[in-house]
Amino acid sequence: MSNREPNFSKARNLMILAYVFSIAAAVGTAYLLKESHPLICFGVADVVGTLVIFAFSYFYDNSSFYDAYWSVAPMVIALGLFFFWAVPDVEFIRQILALIVVFAWGIRLTFNWYRGWTGLAHQDWRYVDLQKQHGKAYWLVSFSGIHMFPTVLVFMGCIPLYASIALGTAPIGVLDILGFLIGMTGFFFEFFADNQLRHFVLTNKEKGKILKTGIWAYSRHPNYFGEILFWWGIFLLGYTAKPEWWYYHLAGALSITCLFIFISIPMIDKRSLERRPNYAEHMKKVPGLIPNFFIKK
Repeated sequence: MSNREPNFSKARNLMILAYVFSIAAAVGTAYLLKESHPLICFGVADVVGTLVIFAFSYFYDNSSFYDAYWSVAPMVIALGLFFFWAVPDVEFIRQILALIVVFAWGIRLTFNWYRGWTGLAHQDWRYVDLQKQHGKAYWLVSFSGIHMFPTVLVFMGCIPLYASIALGTAPIGVLDILGFLIGMTGFFFEFFADNQLRHFVLTNKEKGKILKTGIWAYSRHPNYFGEILFWWGIFLLGYTAKPEWWYYHLAGALSITCLFIFISIPMIDKRSLERRPNYAEHMKKVPGLIPNFFIKK
């Protein structure tokens, strides 16, 4: 990318180092707690990994160190469950379906973050706004709201992986296939939406223009729709493996859905209303989340 900082290689290596330390600290914590319940083990390890990333965020005054954590942590959790906590007679096909969905989603989302990241001077606009609003209290907000809160949500969303990858001995069924298809549909929605958005950002020269082509013609936030579909796919894979835990499986997908509907979408729509003159009219025609493929162009 042409807008990357001159010292981008140094910044990239620092970011890699942060995640190496984070994963190492999480794995070390999991090893120390290996005799405890897997969810406690992974939960505490997840928090420790987040603390390491927060230390880098604080030291370098940039909360965007955390941005890749959302997509990296589920892949690490899935691998740990597969190699160290799976019971001998777990349904192998379900394990593979869950791993395919998680790694397709995680690798793509991490790559999408990386190609848009310009270096240590880059920080998500939402974090910049929070820093202006909260002043000296910002790092408390960053610790609780930008780092720990998403970590808790993502961990809750990963609870079904414990059932589908480590515990599920029930034979593969229709709901497993449905969960896999929903998860992969979410992956493809995000793939096309993010690629179309990236092309628009890189080629558009008209200030205030709204992306209204491709998938974005049918939903204002198709990337969020894809993200939500992914987590509901994970939910179904966990539910079929351990249906009696349905309320545990449901918590993560439902919470993440609420995050996008009640926080992320209103925040971005508000910003777009301030920056794009015709966005109010666009909101009347195009749904915020679920695509409407019957919109007349």
